Amino acid sequence: MQLKSDESGLTLIELTIVIVILGILAAFIAPRVINAPQQAKVSKAQTEISGMKTALEQYAIAVGEYPTTEQGLNALWRAPSPVPPNWDGPYIGSPSFEDPWGNPYVYRQPSTHYGYDYDLYSMGKDGKVGGTELDADITNWVEETTGVY
Repeated sequence: MQLKSDESGLTLIELTIVIVILGILAAFIAPRVINAPQQAKVSKAQTEISGMKTALEQYAIAVGEYPTTEQGLNALWRAPSPVPPNWDGPYIGSPSFEDPWGNPYVYRQPSTHYGYDYDLYSMGKDGKVGGTELDADITNWVEETTGVY
């Protein structure tokens, strides 16, 4: 039996090269695809914090001060007790104060950060204070970086 030399096909080396190239592409693409839903949650938390900041500003303009820590974000939806004289809410469209990971947003007034009237933040994916990347806190304040220049 004689083999024909004009038959086409992939050699083992060519097949190996194709598999290696696909593996390299997958290594670059997979982390982006896997993290996309988590990054969307970060964006949603940033948007929700922005909306709550607007509602808190409207509350402060009407009432003359921000809700206390004890009154919390619920004061944007329901009048706190005792009802402030000029409360004309609700100031927010929805009484849901949970971040995209199901944890409550943290509201504290007065703020513990210089130049801010209140602290409003999500503890991120891990639900713990601090963290980096997707676990980082999403806040209404900007972290100051210090260094010698």
